[in-house]
Amino acid sequence: MQAILHNCCGMDVHKDSVVACILKTPEPIATERKREVADKEIRVFGTFPDDLVQMRDWLESRNCHHVAMESTGVYWQPIYEALEDAAGGEMEILVVNARHMKNVPGKKTDMKDAEWIASLLRSGLLSGSFIPPQDVRELRQLTRYRKNVVQDISTQKNRVEKTLQQAGFKLSTFLSDVFGVSGRNLIRILIKSGKLFPSDVENETKRISKEKKAEIKRAITGQLTEKQRHFLQLQITLLDGLLAHLESIESSIAELSAKWEDDIERLNTIPGIGLTSATAIIGEIGSDVSKFPTAEHFCSWAGLAPGDNMSAGKKKVQELLLETHILKA
Repeated sequence: MQAILHNCCGMDVHKDSVVACILKTPEPIATERKREVADKEIRVFGTFPDDLVQMRDWLESRNCHHVAMESTGVYWQPIYEALEDAAGGEMEILVVNARHMKNVPGKKTDMKDAEWIASLLRSGLLSGSFIPPQDVRELRQLTRYRKNVVQDISTQKNRVEKTLQQAGFKLSTFLSDVFGVSGRNLIRILIKSGKLFPSDVENETKRISKEKKAEIKRAITGQLTEKQRHFLQLQITLLDGLLAHLESIESSIAELSAKWEDDIERLNTIPGIGLTSATAIIGEIGSDVSKFPTAEHFCSWAGLAPGDNMSAGKKKVQELLLETHILKA
């Protein structure tokens, strides 16, 4: 492979260690020379903050401004942040998809992996993944966490609904939202007394027609034991905690996303995109889309463009299924 960089570093990233390999030639690569023997220096660093500082100082002392690493789980993130402002912010850091830098089968060690990554980088055969600025990454962390908490809330509501169904209370059959004002009032009574009376339905349900109330009265013939009441109380307490936690997350997101208020408002004008989705989009890509030369590049990054996997004029089944799914969508 012809080299185009005369000083670069490849990193094999693990949970507790980073193997870094610097490949360096005495002078910049001459275009007429097809092969250039490079000096190799390999060092192993820990992943504690002080270890990463030592690694950054080592790279700066070797005047190495080109680094490539594999996107291994979340372990690359502290390394990227430690090197982001190295060399006065001039260090070019590539976080590369693992399948784009697979080595040939054979003897495999961490040192050889780091050297292989450095060789690919030195030859200009690697393209880095899109990494947004730090403020966008912080917003992305919150928006993704919000999605997880919303899923946790849905799961917990299903658990409560399961407990009610097992005890013979089929409130969800007649209430559009068991966890609305009316449903909450009935659940509170269940936790207190273990059963419901028609008078409870009359007094506690809001904005419900007489016909609907008659149906609800048929769904309250169950009975909760003392243990079941305690269990339901535990579930509701956890649900209330998750809802309060979600409000705190929403407040943090609103505070952090204030700087992109105009961009979020513009995204919000697109049919089908609400405030939550608009904020999540900003959290994923930020407001600067210059990293994507065309709309097609952006669609490819987002996983919306099917790839080609063809041999002898035939496409593999996975590709055909993907295209069919996209056409149906």
